[in-house]
Amino acid sequence: MNLTQRQQYLALAAAAAVALLVADRFVITPLTRAWKERSERIVQLRARVNEGRLLLDREPGLRARWQSMLTNLLPAEPSQAEARLLGAIERWAAVSQVTVTSVRPQWRLGAGDWTTLECRVDAAGSLAALTRLLYELERDPLAVKVDVLELTARDDTGSQLAMGLQVSALVSNTVQRTNPR
Repeated sequence: MNLTQRQQYLALAAAAAVALLVADRFVITPLTRAWKERSERIVQLRARVNEGRLLLDREPGLRARWQSMLTNLLPAEPSQAEARLLGAIERWAAVSQVTVTSVRPQWRLGAGDWTTLECRVDAAGSLAALTRLLYELERDPLAVKVDVLELTARDDTGSQLAMGLQVSALVSNTVQRTNPR
């Protein structure tokens, strides 16, 4: 079978096209996909390394803040914890000049070694006095957070308000405190 020169070129071109198709399908495309995935992974890893460096730079401050939090947890002994929280509430009320009408503490078991002491506080006073109470609560180093806050007017003008407040204080049963209050 004698092929003409033109047929030989066409056969060579067809073989080259098939070879390029096979090379593209099994070599070039997988390599470019792997290259893109690797590039994306490198970008992600660089971002994580930068986050780690920033975290390491902030380590002394974070450790000091954590130690402060551990120091200001309520004692694990229930009566001491309640006494400390009730004393703080009395202190906040005295500074803010509000009238505390009722305080109802209640214990909640948490996950693991953490327990919370929830306390429902009902207070009355002017808007300025109640905001001062909230300011004193948030400013205090005690590990307390406000869960629920309800305000209602006690008179027609709104000059006297009643506030229902639910706060949670954190108690750890296993953490050793170096400087308890």
